[in-house]
Amino acid sequence: MKLSYSTKLYYNYRLEDTIRRGAKFGYPGVEIWGGRPHAYYKDMDAASITSIRKVIDETGVEISGFIPAQFGYPTNLCSPIKSLREDSVEYIKRSMDTSLALGCKKVSLCPGRTLYGQGYKQGMIDLDASLSELVNYAIQKDVLLLLEPAHMLESDLILTVEDGVRIIKDRKYENMGIALDTGHCHVNKEVLVDTVYLLKKKNIPMHIHLDDNNTTADQHKIPGEGTIDFVPFLQALIETGYDGYLTVELGFDYTANPDAAAYKSRKAVLSLLEEAKASMNI
Repeated sequence: MKLSYSTKLYYNYRLEDTIRRGAKFGYPGVEIWGGRPHAYYKDMDAASITSIRKVIDETGVEISGFIPAQFGYPTNLCSPIKSLREDSVEYIKRSMDTSLALGCKKVSLCPGRTLYGQGYKQGMIDLDASLSELVNYAIQKDVLLLLEPAHMLESDLILTVEDGVRIIKDRKYENMGIALDTGHCHVNKEVLVDTVYLLKKKNIPMHIHLDDNNTTADQHKIPGEGTIDFVPFLQALIETGYDGYLTVELGFDYTANPDAAAYKSRKAVLSLLEEAKASMNI
């Protein structure tokens, strides 16, 4: 397993500077946020793409994933408003194009939340329509989509990892995996170890977002600053042979001093990994 971080932590920095700073702190991977000022598709002309790829090459980091700006604004894949839903699908498609231009074939998706009066049944119908169109586009582009289960403040359709597994299997989305966010799972009272074994059993690709909270809110804290017990989770990842990235995804509380947060997060995750391995006599 390798470490990565979401560039959203460096919300007040240009993407090129963000990548350099993460590399300086020893992160081999970087997950690129598709919002402004980082990699919003309308800003990604040829010169911008070339500039970012040059920094990627110079630093030797790998793009672990690409996450478009989602979760409530400005997109909603399950919206009953046709123009909003169609615009959201188009935005994700363009974000896939941007991700590919930067050299990454993994793009995260957020399910969205229904509007008042829409209801669960119609919400799932609208979400299915959006996902089906995106899946077909992703197949053409050879992109792996990563569906990210949320929590009740962010979605009322796909909350748990089990919900995500169900829709992937029911709809036979072969080019879709799960973006497992430890903070979301903790708010939902899911057992992290169980989610790892479920995804392994169902043979569903997995991408990890590491963040912590106190179960009452999705705070996106540095691992170890909340109440999540990460050691059993990391042990389960080791036992199941997970060899992908552990991407630290921190909240806006850290954007005023992102360097300190990036440094502390890397140190914390490496320490947790060592503890997990020591308990397994590895």
